[in-house]
Amino acid sequence: MTADLLVLLIVIVTALAFDFTNGFHDTANAMATSIATGALRPRVAVAVSAVLNLIGAFLSVAVAATVAKGIVRLDAVQGEALLTIVFAGLVGGILWNLLTWLFGLPSSSSHALFGGLIGATIAALGWGGVIWAHGADGVLTKIVLPALLAPIVAALVSAIGTWGIYRITRSSDPDKVNEGFRWGQIGSASLVSLAHGTNDAQKTMGVIFLALVAHGTLNKNDEMPLWVMAACAVAIAAGTYLGGWRIIRTLGKGLVEIDSPQGLAAESSSAAIILTSAHFGLPLSTTQTATGSILGTGLGKGAEVRWSVMGRMAVAWLLTLPLAGVVGAVCWAIAHTIGGLPGVLVVFALLIVLSVLMYLRSRRDPVHTGNVNEWPGGAAGADTPDAAAELAKDTAAAAPVAGDGRHEVTADGSAPPAGSFPTESNTSDSRSAQV
Repeated sequence: MTADLLVLLIVIVTALAFDFTNGFHDTANAMATSIATGALRPRVAVAVSAVLNLIGAFLSVAVAATVAKGIVRLDAVQGEALLTIVFAGLVGGILWNLLTWLFGLPSSSSHALFGGLIGATIAALGWGGVIWAHGADGVLTKIVLPALLAPIVAALVSAIGTWGIYRITRSSDPDKVNEGFRWGQIGSASLVSLAHGTNDAQKTMGVIFLALVAHGTLNKNDEMPLWVMAACAVAIAAGTYLGGWRIIRTLGKGLVEIDSPQGLAAESSSAAIILTSAHFGLPLSTTQTATGSILGTGLGKGAEVRWSVMGRMAVAWLLTLPLAGVVGAVCWAIAHTIGGLPGVLVVFALLIVLSVLMYLRSRRDPVHTGNVNEWPGGAAGADTPDAAAELAKDTAAAAPVAGDGRHEVTADGSAPPAGSFPTESNTSDSRSAQV
């Protein structure tokens, strides 16, 4: 096996790893509202989403063509140099995905990938190596403009839809309305999953296509190989089934308290916008679209929105492209400085080490199917763990304890388990035991 072929294989494996992180990072876009309202059980939801992502990946290659041919000037670089750029960009995208997942922030996997590729390209070729604008193509037209418009349009459509739903059903039995809309959510959430596969799996297909062109296996006018489509479909479906529970909790419970009618409105809006963008080859951020839709349901119903959570999301959106670009540029610099296969291997090793460290850090505060619908603090306004602790302290201080009338809390601000306060009898027993 030659060094060039080994580098190509590493790039393909890294691309599929990114596709996997894309799957579990973006599961929330389709299923967070259905899980939050109880329309689907968590494991059933991610299983349905995984299957539909798999199917959606085969429906179109328009987005893949944009990624493969609309970011890097292929006539300015080729061979090992292009492979190194693609590899560094993928590493930047993966690390940003994992970091935002660790903090439960629904940032854009698409922009993480594009940011990594753009940063690596600028580091390698300068600003002229990126196709910023070329007629209807280029980064500004195909990536930046949709990023600005998608959440706004999604919020507007979802708000109007939510307002209309509640106007139409205002005289109906609320229990029957919620039950009916839960069934409707199964269909709308499934449509979002299908749309996500159609849009997001293709981005990785485009990256692998770039790598194959760099290696000389394909030229830029060839069709997308079926094995590339199948590999990307399986990778994103596997990641989706894993379930990004931290982000599902943020979208389902952290931004707005969602009822079934709102969930249907949000999912329908997201699906319509994502499918439209896929048809026109726009690599839209499904995360920003889904978040905008969920925000719109809160505005349409007049429900309380946790704006501090929305603010943290917005900051993550603004930082995604530049910071993933910085990581991509740094990774390219390391690989280029060391040179050849050794440079790629060093960066690959760094990727593995940092990924493992972030996974281990996440185990300190696990989010899973058992607590995915429990937002820290619960009450409105308590939208952070710190606020939850303060709320617990206030609650414990206000609650009298049977037996001696004292009020005690544990170190983390929560009330101790029943029976844990010392009574006169057990205090005497413990003193006797000590003697």
